[in-house]
Formats: sequence, C-alpha cells, structure tokens
Amino acid sequence: MNINELVLRSQDSICVNESRLRHKWYHQLKYILVGIAFGIVFIKAEIISWYRIQEMFRFQSFHMYGVIGSAVITGMLSVWIIKKWRLRTIYGEPVMLHTKKFNKGQVYGGLLFGSGWALTGACPGPLFAQIGTGATVVIVTLLSAVAGTWIYGRFREKLPH
Repeated sequence: MNINELVLRSQDSICVNESRLRHKWYHQLKYILVGIAFGIVFIKAEIISWYRIQEMFRFQSFHMYGVIGSAVITGMLSVWIIKKWRLRTIYGEPVMLHTKKFNKGQVYGGLLFGSGWALTGACPGPLFAQIGTGATVVIVTLLSAVAGTWIYGRFREKLPH
C-alpha cells in the first residue's frame, strides 16, 4: 500500500501535507495579506476581467494564455527548486511532494471546470477580487463553486476515479 492509499483510507487525515503544528489566531494574518496582494495583482493584470476571459475562450487574445503559461512555468520552477534543495516550510517542516495517479475523472472534472469558467467568466482564484471590485453578481458564482465542492465531497466515493 502506498502513501496515497494510506491517506485515502485514514479518516483522521484530510491532506497528505497537513501540518501538525498549532498556532495562535494571528498567524493566519499572513494569508490574508498574501490574499490581498494576490487580488491586487489579479486586478492590475486584468485577469479578473470577464472580457479578458471571454477573449481567451474565443482565441481572440494571447493575454490570458501568457498569464497562465507564466504561472505554469513558475510552478514548474518552484517544484524543481523545492525538490533540488529539499526546502522546508517557514516552520521547518519538510515539504513532501507525492505522485498522483492519473484517472479519467480528472478529464471529466477539467471539462466541467472549464465549462463553468467559460460560462461565468470566473474561475475560483479571482472570485473574491471580482466581488471586491463591485461585481456583486459574482456572489452567485462563488456560491455555486462552494455548492459544487460540497457536492463533490459528498459523492466522491461514487464518482469515476
């Protein structure tokens, strides 16, 4: 049995890399600050714009493909650096990168995610930034994303994996 099977069978563990450290409430402030900075970057880069997203899905502009491509390259470089230098978290815990088995459910999920993204003009990342700019109609998309996540969690064992 590999580590992924062990984690899936364990009722106590939610995430393979779940930290066992307990911190005071104010340790969460760093995530709020990073989230605010992330939102500002999203707004300034125009990647929360419904029009930019529609341009991407209609193959009318390179803007979003450039943003996504640079994010993929940054992620690849980050994973390579983490593996090469065996980096640790800011609290000294080792970062463990586990392999994941490909399955057909990922294709179905990707198609569903992409369809929702194309229809709403929003993916989960910039939802809060869009709401923050005054696009309150995006609250419907946010609630739909939360509902979809809950439904997936509820029926996960019965879905194709």
